[in-house]
Amino acid sequence: MDMVEKQISFVFADNWWVLLLRGIIALVFGVLAWVYPGITLTLLILFFGVYILTDGILHVGASIAGRRQNRYWWTGLLGGLIGIIIGLVTFLAPGVTAFALLIAIAVWALLTGILDIVTAIQLRKEIQGEWLLIFSGVASFLLGILLLIMPSAGILTLLWLLATYAVLFGLLLVLLAFKVRKLRT
Repeated sequence: MDMVEKQISFVFADNWWVLLLRGIIALVFGVLAWVYPGITLTLLILFFGVYILTDGILHVGASIAGRRQNRYWWTGLLGGLIGIIIGLVTFLAPGVTAFALLIAIAVWALLTGILDIVTAIQLRKEIQGEWLLIFSGVASFLLGILLLIMPSAGILTLLWLLATYAVLFGLLLVLLAFKVRKLRT
């Protein structure tokens, strides 16, 4: 182990409890998201609303403050106002925000799927295994269709995936915390 690796391991070893705390928080979030998916979705939407509203207000302020130095200050002002409007819509109609996010993901999956299939067909004489790209394109396309047909199930599935990720991530951090704790000796 070289000097830099030793320094990094000592930093981790001395702060192993931070990894443990992060892991526990991720585990708690994941389990709560599994048990209370509706509350989790609402909180995620509200956090997004706080973020986008705050970002919009700061963007407006910065644009107005810099209007003498930047002749295109109005574009920042416009972007900030859009953020404020979306933030307010998020608080006033959180269901609309969740549905809009789901539709954006569905459209992305549809378009990506179509483009992957087209790309694979165009490359079929130049590469081997183009069927893998076609298969991934079909999978993306079908995901988009399913999200559009069953949006409620799509939102719930996304929440469960997020919860599963949080639990796995949390477990890995907890295990890592106890491993690096041993480096202190």
